[in-house]
Amino acid sequence: MALYETIAFGLFAFVTLASALGVVLLRDVWHSALMLGIALLSVAVHYVMLRAEFVAAMQILVYVGGVLILITFAVMLTRQESMDELSEVTT
Repeated sequence: MALYETIAFGLFAFVTLASALGVVLLRDVWHSALMLGIALLSVAVHYVMLRAEFVAAMQILVYVGGVLILITFAVMLTRQESMDELSEVTT
């Protein structure tokens, strides 16, 4: 049983590190926010693996449910339209 736990930990550690790297390296803010959501969800999986289900639930509710939604609305409300999109609307 310990072998499967080690494999699962390694897999989710890779997902966490890869998505955290994606948050920093991606140029599009929307894709960066999605990567942040994946990173936060995989941290919640780590909490479940540590048998801290309440902390995992709070991680999902507060960070994924609250902070990520706030970032999503901020990106949608502050995103500027390009000149191509503006010319399509006016014609």
